[in-house]
Amino acid sequence: MSRMVRRHRWRERVKAMNVLVLGGTRFMGKHLVDELLREGHAVTVGSTSRTEVRYDREPEKLRLDRENAGSMLEAVQGRSWDVVYDMIGYSPDDARLACEAFAGRTRRFVFISSLSVYEPAEKAQAETDWLPYGYPATGTDRSSLGYAEGKRQSEAVLAGAEGMETIFVRPPFVIGEDDYTRRLHWHVDRIANGLEIGLPAPEARVQFIRSDEAGRFLGWLKTAPLSGPVNACSAGSIPLRELLELIGEATGRTPRITASVTDENASPYGVTGSWYMDHGKAEAAGYRFERLMDWLPGFVGRLAASRPRD
Repeated sequence: MSRMVRRHRWRERVKAMNVLVLGGTRFMGKHLVDELLREGHAVTVGSTSRTEVRYDREPEKLRLDRENAGSMLEAVQGRSWDVVYDMIGYSPDDARLACEAFAGRTRRFVFISSLSVYEPAEKAQAETDWLPYGYPATGTDRSSLGYAEGKRQSEAVLAGAEGMETIFVRPPFVIGEDDYTRRLHWHVDRIANGLEIGLPAPEARVQFIRSDEAGRFLGWLKTAPLSGPVNACSAGSIPLRELLELIGEATGRTPRITASVTDENASPYGVTGSWYMDHGKAEAAGYRFERLMDWLPGFVGRLAASRPRD
């Protein structure tokens, strides 16, 4: 039976749910919304965005400010959802507000965290390598902490939430044609133009997930038999040097890697050591991630072929 047919029949068996996606207006959040809509769920997108977003079908729009307690609490007053996804929580204050707004209003709260909660290591890190339970949440808003610490302390606050089940999804670098950060695009352009790329650790292994698969995985989590931290990544990792060589093959140019890192040439993937994860927890629960090297070379080739020519 094909994967498409299996997925279609699985969708038919899933009872329609009422789902809120905070910030589902672009990238993997948009893919999540489209996935939920295709499955026939009632989807509400909560955001401040006034930008017109094209979904597969039209979800309900809920205007709210994720960082403003009055806005959030007013928007959710008198409402409830089977599942809430938080794509735009970055600080312990954001997490505290989520607890206040959604405890008792949702069965399951799915928080998008990050690989960044782990320190670089020369192994595939499992969820148990960093756990939020009992971790001190001493920060406040987004300006009080860096990105990684903001995600750690957000998880710590949500780990103590009462009145709703919490899941913390930890993706690595998320890439796609719709990647608004354009970090991989940056590498393609630099190599195609014969420019240096500064890397402090070219042999460091990194990991990715495509934005559309991230959306599918998040959709699967609404009923998955999981809780707490969950790693979400394609199967496999790649040394940065090999990634740049893939781009070199696609562009017909030899990558110029330098250890002399400057503000101008610094790679957005310029990690100081290997940073990748083990996805065994999700796979043991029934999800099968795509293999990184089954799709990454083709994806890099499409990026190279689509870049504007001088």
